[in-house]
Amino acid sequence: MIRLLRLENAALAALAIGLYWVSGASWWLFAALILVPDLSFIGYLRGPRVGARVYNAAHSWIGPVLAGAAGWLWQEPPAVSVALVWAAHIGIDRALGYGLKHESGFSDTHLGRIGRH
Repeated sequence: MIRLLRLENAALAALAIGLYWVSGASWWLFAALILVPDLSFIGYLRGPRVGARVYNAAHSWIGPVLAGAAGWLWQEPPAVSVALVWAAHIGIDRALGYGLKHESGFSDTHLGRIGRH
């Protein structure tokens, strides 16, 4: 099951990157934004509970879907570009096994434990 979830997310990452490519948006923008969701790690300075909530908010599919839909609806290509980069980040993370975090600690994710055991 976990392999299927990782494969699905790899496909979503590929789709987001492909859509970004055909959009003609700047690859410099892509490079500048691809790791921005990982700034959510800062939440862990307040402990694992807050850290998990902040990380999960930045790594949920809800954000890029809403941002992309709003950008498309209101004809704001920069919002769509940001949403696609965000979606690519989430897809790549999940394909590599970095899932949504449990409040028990950073290493405990919905895709299993990560890091040293």
